[in-house]
Amino acid sequence: MPEGAQMHTHIVHAHPEPRSYNAALTRAAERTMRKRGSVTVSDLYRAGFDPVESGRHYANRAQPDTFAPLAEQRHAWRIDALPDDVSVEIRQLERSDLVVLQFPLWWHGPPAILKGWMDRVFVSGGLYTSRMRYDAGYFRGRRAIVSVTTGAPQAAFGPGGRGGDFETMLWPVQYSMHYMGFSVLPPFISYGVQGHGYSYEDEASVQERLRHNQDAWSAHLTRLDQAEPLRFPGWSDWNADGSAVG
Repeated sequence: MPEGAQMHTHIVHAHPEPRSYNAALTRAAERTMRKRGSVTVSDLYRAGFDPVESGRHYANRAQPDTFAPLAEQRHAWRIDALPDDVSVEIRQLERSDLVVLQFPLWWHGPPAILKGWMDRVFVSGGLYTSRMRYDAGYFRGRRAIVSVTTGAPQAAFGPGGRGGDFETMLWPVQYSMHYMGFSVLPPFISYGVQGHGYSYEDEASVQERLRHNQDAWSAHLTRLDQAEPLRFPGWSDWNADGSAVG
């Protein structure tokens, strides 16, 4: 969007502790982005968001005897009977110019509550269809960025690294956002948020470094208009059978 234009940012926050470093990064993003417009936050743990897709969420079932999640989502969308918590999340995404996903790396991926948020909120037949996805997705024209924390130092990560390769570990989340039509910006990774039995440097050094990192996150957000989105394949890259062109 044009530099300086007013925008709405929505932050999906997925950490259970209000005093965590993830929470500090969310607050920093709120402060920074309020200078550009409005900000809303979905604090999934605080809200008690249920990440488990289940028939109990649908009062008016398309198939009462068999729970097929995609069929029930399509039916609920068609009759305007989506679960209230899902409807709230969709409305927040619809009004957003930028979506920030803030979470810690747990077991080489996001917390289950964030994956479950995607399972339930990205409604089949409503927010995506066989043709309305990828670069023709529902949220095309909007941007998304991942902000993720990890306890290990930066040196531990990369192809063949002890901590794993972030490009691989974040691919499911970032590709899912692309699938929904978002332009996905390069992630912001906060390394070395150590503690709880794992220590790589003294505490004073950690706290100073994390303060600088928090400032770097705020500065990073002010430069998003210059960021080049990640490259993912789109419809023009595939043949009719789904194989890659060329």
